[in-house]
Amino acid sequence: MQVNYPNLASMVFNTPLLATRTAVDAVKSVLIPRIMGNGSIEIPSLQQNQTLPEPLAAVADDDCDISGMYTTANGRVAVIPIHGLLMARRGHITAACTELNSYEKLQNRMTRALNNNMIEEVVVDFNTGGGMAVGCKELADFIFQSRQIKPINAIVNYNAYSAGYYLASACSKIIVSSTSGVGSIGVIMEHMESSKLEENMGLNFTTFFRGDHKNDGSPHEPITEQAIIEINARLDETYRMFTESVAQYRNIDVQKIIDTQARLFGAKEAITMGLADELMSPFEAINAIAKPYMSQTTRTRSIGMQAKAMNMTNQL
Repeated sequence: MQVNYPNLASMVFNTPLLATRTAVDAVKSVLIPRIMGNGSIEIPSLQQNQTLPEPLAAVADDDCDISGMYTTANGRVAVIPIHGLLMARRGHITAACTELNSYEKLQNRMTRALNNNMIEEVVVDFNTGGGMAVGCKELADFIFQSRQIKPINAIVNYNAYSAGYYLASACSKIIVSSTSGVGSIGVIMEHMESSKLEENMGLNFTTFFRGDHKNDGSPHEPITEQAIIEINARLDETYRMFTESVAQYRNIDVQKIIDTQARLFGAKEAITMGLADELMSPFEAINAIAKPYMSQTTRTRSIGMQAKAMNMTNQL
């Protein structure tokens, strides 16, 4: 698969990110060696006895020709996955889209669910370390406003960090399991300076520009004090927007959100702090939400299937 690394770099460096340190470093671990010309990256495959955890919504992005939304409980509950890195628009997603989602597409899926008269409730299945700041608030505000139309339940299965928590906090209710994680309510941005690498490669860039700030953050030279001031101003505004939005969505004092200092929280602490509402396993949660809309026959079959799945899991 051909990957546009310069385009990917523009989404990682010199732009505010609502992502965990781990998520940022994971992208950089693939991106930086390619930028430096170290050849292809071999991604280790699963060993014979290894299995990946099964997500609640085991579907890929629409670009993979698989629906990004499915229904349960006789079509009355829609389940929408928010997995992997979160990008602003559809065009940012390549063919390898299983672990990427765009805010644009997520809003389209939400709209379809809200406009479907058969669907009574929406479940959002979260497992993400966050992503781009651009486009996140717009989707979060859309979710917050839409929960007046239908209940929108967030099931954290198993992480909703940074941009992921931004979106989850806008939902009607947040359900976490024993090993779920939420939080990372902060913003991060990195500048990569490549001037020494370019010098070693015999490259020299001369930039001509108009407008004092046009060349701020250039990777071809050490970062300037002027650029640092501008970057901090962008971070301050993004952070203010993030913390104030979460405080509004969750009805919590904004200072309490700021005081989290972008920490990661486990399930019980998150509930105590008001960052989550209920403690329940993902499959218990989806069954509880679906139960009012299921016939007695369907309900019995679902409980039996869940018990069988839990028994198989215990044997692994």
